[in-house]
Amino acid sequence: MRRLWFSRWFGSNSTLKSRTIWKPSRRCRKPPLGSSRPATSSWLELLPRKRHPHGSHLLDTLHSLFQATSDPELAHIIVLVHLSDPDPERLHRAAANISGPFAPHLESRRLLVVSGLLGDSPLPRPLTPSQSSPCEALRSRQREGQALLMNFASELSEYFLLLEDNTRCAPRFVSAIYWTLAAWRELRWVVLEFSSLGSGKVLRSSHLPLLTSVRLLFPEDAPLRLLLANFRFLLGQRVPIRFAPDLFYRTDDLNSQRTCCLEEEEEDGEEYENPEKPSNPPATLYNTMIALSSAHLPEYAYLPILSHFQTENVIPGDTYTLVFDLPHRVVQIQVLTGLGAQGLYHLEHGQVELGYEPVLEGTGCAHYVLLGPLVKGKCNQKVPYTAGLMGAVRCVRLLVTARQHSSVTISQINVWTRAEEE
Repeated sequence: MRRLWFSRWFGSNSTLKSRTIWKPSRRCRKPPLGSSRPATSSWLELLPRKRHPHGSHLLDTLHSLFQATSDPELAHIIVLVHLSDPDPERLHRAAANISGPFAPHLESRRLLVVSGLLGDSPLPRPLTPSQSSPCEALRSRQREGQALLMNFASELSEYFLLLEDNTRCAPRFVSAIYWTLAAWRELRWVVLEFSSLGSGKVLRSSHLPLLTSVRLLFPEDAPLRLLLANFRFLLGQRVPIRFAPDLFYRTDDLNSQRTCCLEEEEEDGEEYENPEKPSNPPATLYNTMIALSSAHLPEYAYLPILSHFQTENVIPGDTYTLVFDLPHRVVQIQVLTGLGAQGLYHLEHGQVELGYEPVLEGTGCAHYVLLGPLVKGKCNQKVPYTAGLMGAVRCVRLLVTARQHSSVTISQINVWTRAEEE
């Protein structure tokens, strides 16, 4: 049987705490350092440390993470860092560098630092430097580190967020992910993406044992982005679910510190920058909700004017449907309900759907797929485009999923499109 050997747990004093054997077929009953798992933890953040040609940004990432997180938000997370370095001296130095500035988080068990290696594995060992390129050797070490992290994290929390060590976090990213997970809790999904980078991917912890096995069987030179894309497809999520705006960014300057490894990873996904202003192509509106006054008509939510659509007493099945005059390659959709920063009169229960040909006269599209539920009255998501799976969009529909007796304001619906490639 394959065995994962965790050799060290680092506490705030960077000393060896305990030793254990970790088996994929078994589940951990206790978190590290002999402490009990906090009952309020919602998800785990994983940061594999990697040695880049220009050095590691792990400390910068940790500083960014904790600075972007408020004290109440800290009650919902555990941060797990994996140090992977074959040199024991560098390994202990890295642990000591963490234990100084982050001692309070280590003492509170909100930050856990581990180191380990794969042992007694029937899988082929990583190639030696003379047998592989620098990128292949780096990814081989990453593969082992990611497998160890995922096995270790399988019962620490309900969800886990994968971050890399060159990541800068947006303020209050914890709250943004928390409310998104609450809205998606009862829906089927495998991977939720909060960044266009390799960082910012959220998975259910119950999927980690299977993902670990897939990771070890996957080609060791394959980037994590490709692994996750295949994994979600294997479990039935055919297209990516990506939210906007990004919550995570690179710490380093990609232009000045570009490496062959980063270039190869960038080729795995199609990235683009949206224009500042939405396209909002010409469309016909079909609406089943009643306008409260002529000053707040349904079309005002889609037109580029300083107004909105106001209604009340919506019921399940009510819809606000846009049917484009022509099919479009939609790349992002933003639906905003409610007024002001507090989101007064927002739609509490609803979802945004995409419609495809054919179009039924007077109603909209014959076929719809879910883009995503409203999160605190808002939906802002990238739209996947995959040949043979997701094509040009003809309809966008806002569907009410629960009765709401109060007033409801649909503030703005924005659609970004991209020209079809020849």
